[in-house]
Amino acid sequence: MKVLVTGGAGFIGSHTVDLLLARGHSVRILDALAPPVHRDGAPPDYLPPEAELIHGDVRSRGDWERALDGVEAVFHFAAYQDYLPDFAKFFHVNAAGTALLYEVAVEQRLPLHKIVVASSQAVYGEGRYRCPRDGAQYPGPRSEAQLRAGNWEPRCPVCGDPMQAEFASEADALHPHNSYAMSKQAQEMLALKLGERYNLPTVALRYSITQGARQSYRNAYSGAMRIFAMQALAGQPLTVYEDGQQLRDFVYVGDVARANLLVFEDPRAAGQVFNVGSGRAGTVLAFAECLAERAGTGSQPRVTGEYRFGDTRHIVSDITRLRALGWEPRGSLAANVDEYLAWASQQPDFRNYADEARAYMRQVGTVRGR
Repeated sequence: MKVLVTGGAGFIGSHTVDLLLARGHSVRILDALAPPVHRDGAPPDYLPPEAELIHGDVRSRGDWERALDGVEAVFHFAAYQDYLPDFAKFFHVNAAGTALLYEVAVEQRLPLHKIVVASSQAVYGEGRYRCPRDGAQYPGPRSEAQLRAGNWEPRCPVCGDPMQAEFASEADALHPHNSYAMSKQAQEMLALKLGERYNLPTVALRYSITQGARQSYRNAYSGAMRIFAMQALAGQPLTVYEDGQQLRDFVYVGDVARANLLVFEDPRAAGQVFNVGSGRAGTVLAFAECLAERAGTGSQPRVTGEYRFGDTRHIVSDITRLRALGWEPRGSLAANVDEYLAWASQQPDFRNYADEARAYMRQVGTVRGR
């Protein structure tokens, strides 16, 4: 099958390209090759020469028309992901870019067998909590006053008591907290509704925090793995926000790529949304300790008491629905860390970009506190 992979020169996209080629598919890539992720054009160390590359932008109708010519299926991974206040850009790339995909497909009556769209766990916001008195709750963002006071845990919006975080399922309410998350909610709604209306079988995948080799260290504004790795390999403390007890769901990129291929190949997946996670909850501090130990440079986590405005406190995904299709996560946290450290240390321009990124985020008000 002739398959288009947008963002195929990037992190999740390139691992998916590898699997598609291994299965005998013909692959075309549409990628903007934009900095800071791509500083010198297409990555020569991992982009397969047998994959056709179109240098283009998902905000351009002409680039979509070129990329979709003769294509039978689409993996749409191209996105803007950052932790900066570029509010409009998130929607221009993530939502409007996706709308253009369907606009061109409908206008040209393209016979697409499947469209797989990359969404995000971020659409849940805080996700679901359990109050002992008032049951299931979906708290909104923590206030600036609460965060400044170092009062990190969400409280029941009904009675004000402490709550227990639960795994977020696809049926839960969506309460995105930041512009990236809002744009991803808009993207998956556009894709699923337009796919249903125009008979373009579509699947949306809500990825948990995906980690592994090829995750660009040049974009140091988001991504715990790359930030901690840069700091550890430079012999610097690993910066941990809040108190480090935030619960997160770190999933291996190889597992994510297998999930992508599964929903592409399985007709039962059409029209649905699936969480893709590790099935395990862990604290940010424990993750930092694991990476520091595996790096072996003597660096240690440092809890700063600062916070990133708009962050969720706890978010872990329920992967029951994807498991029902036969998928199971295989990666371990330690092996994932080892793979990333080995890959990053071999990159010629790898250095600690994290400190300057943190300083800039403080300047624009994304990082706040002590």
